[in-house]
Amino acid sequence: MKKLVILSGAGMSQESGLKTFRDMGGLWESYDVTEVATPEAWERDPQLVLRFYNQRRKQLYEVEPNAGHLSIAELEKWFDVHIVTQNVDNLHERAGSSKVLHLHGELMKARSTVDSFLVYELEHWALDMGDICEKGSQLRPHIVWFGEGVTEMPKALKIVEQADILLVIGTSLAVYPAAGLVNYVKSGTPIFVIDPNRPEVFQQNVTYIEEKAGKGMELVKEKLEKLK
Repeated sequence: MKKLVILSGAGMSQESGLKTFRDMGGLWESYDVTEVATPEAWERDPQLVLRFYNQRRKQLYEVEPNAGHLSIAELEKWFDVHIVTQNVDNLHERAGSSKVLHLHGELMKARSTVDSFLVYELEHWALDMGDICEKGSQLRPHIVWFGEGVTEMPKALKIVEQADILLVIGTSLAVYPAAGLVNYVKSGTPIFVIDPNRPEVFQQNVTYIEEKAGKGMELVKEKLEKLK
């Protein structure tokens, strides 16, 4: 079974109704979004940061996986599918995808502020001051904030290096280090790029599908079936 690696970004979840940072115009309730998504913001006003992520988590409860997510999950019938996503939502998993690596953390998880290896699944959208880990420390969102290292990158690189087919969907390929992953595919690997804004991929054997996630996946499934 061929290994199909999927790199997904904000455009993947946009069709489900999730707002991206770009949708917010860089602002949230008059706050600069980058100012509520940094370690410095957490030090300065953890209550504000928790409220920001609680609102994002609450919105996630109100949306469902879209046709694009469901189409990707169906590809597991034909391929060994591995998803590397920049998204912090759980829509890939809810659609049925079984191998998902989150580069920038997971909205539905929290972690200890004294031990980063203590990570907890959240059962509700609210994470509040006073919610503590087993070591007695306040829990924080399990999110990679601006200025923090992307610790899952080594795993992502290995996955991409082993790809027989690469599918890039819903990402502008402007956010690093994630955007650099496309440079690690083996020479000659078929690459499909689904995005209405056609982000440029400087590789050979690239097919562009200038559509949103749902429609783009409809079109690309026909092409992938011939490669299985």
